[in-house]
Amino acid sequence: MSETILVTGAAGQLGQRVIHHLIETYNVAPGRIVAATRSPEKLSALEDKGVVTRKADFDDQAGLEKAFSGVDRLLIISTDALDTPGKRLTQHKAAVTAAAKAGVKHIAYTSMPAPDDSLVTFAPDHLGSENTVKASGIAYTIFRNAWYHDNYLHGMPHNLQGGKWYSATGDGKVSTIARDDCALAIAAALASRTSESATYTLTGTASLNNRQIAAIVSEAAGKPLDVINVNDEQLGQGIRGAGLPGFVADMLVSADANIRAGKFDIVTGDFTKLTGKQPQTLKDFFVAHKAALTAAGSH
Repeated sequence: MSETILVTGAAGQLGQRVIHHLIETYNVAPGRIVAATRSPEKLSALEDKGVVTRKADFDDQAGLEKAFSGVDRLLIISTDALDTPGKRLTQHKAAVTAAAKAGVKHIAYTSMPAPDDSLVTFAPDHLGSENTVKASGIAYTIFRNAWYHDNYLHGMPHNLQGGKWYSATGDGKVSTIARDDCALAIAAALASRTSESATYTLTGTASLNNRQIAAIVSEAAGKPLDVINVNDEQLGQGIRGAGLPGFVADMLVSADANIRAGKFDIVTGDFTKLTGKQPQTLKDFFVAHKAALTAAGSH
C-alpha cells in the first residue's frame, strides 16, 4: 500500500516545486499526494493532474486536523507569517498537534541552518518548531534549507543598474542553494518511505563572500558590480528607504549579520546524499536567470 503524502503551502514556490518533483522526478502517483493551502482554488492545475486538494489554514487547528486525516507523511512548509513575532511558531505548533491527533506517521519540516546558533530574526521560530516536531514522538525529517540562490534575484537587478551592492556581510561567507534543489531533495526524502528520523542541512557545495558573489553576478549579467561595505544601521536605513516594511529590513539586516559572524558558512553533502546529484552552482543559477538579473526597471 503506497503512502499518502500531504504538502502544506502547496500554492507557494517551494510547495509547488516539491509536488512537481514528487510526480515528475520520483514518480509518485498524483492521487497519493494531497496539496493543502489556505486557498485551494489556487490549486486547480494540480487538481487537473489528479492531485487531491484540501484547505489547510494554520490558524484553524480543527481544520488542520480534518485536512491531515488519512495522511501518512506530512510536509510542513514553514509559513510566511513573519510580520508578527511568534505567530509562525504558534501556527507550526498547531500543525504538529493536529498531525498527532490525525494519526500522521511521519512529519517533515522546512527549517534553516543552525537555528540554535543564529542572529537571524526568525531563527527562534525554526528552533521552536523543530523542538515541537521532535517532542511529538512522531518520526520526523527536518530539512534545514540554506539561503536560496533565488533570494539574490530580489535585489541584484537594482544593484546592477547602479553598479553598487550595499552589503553588511563583511568577509563572512555563505553557502547558498537553489530553491528548486531544496524541493528536489525534500521530494526525494518524502518519496523514500523512510521511517527513520533525520535532520538534513541542504547547502551548496561552496561558501562564498560578497565579493566572490558580486564577481559571479557581474560575469553572468555582463555588467560591473562593486561591493560597498556598510554597517547594520546603514543597511537597515537603505532597505527602509526603498519602501520595504520594518520587519523585512530587520530580517535582511540580521541575515547579513549572521553571514558576517560566519554562522551561514556551512557546507554539507546532504543534498547529494538524498538525490545522488550535485546542486546547481550559483554561477549556473545566475546564467540561467540572466534575463531576471538584467531586467530594466525591476526593483
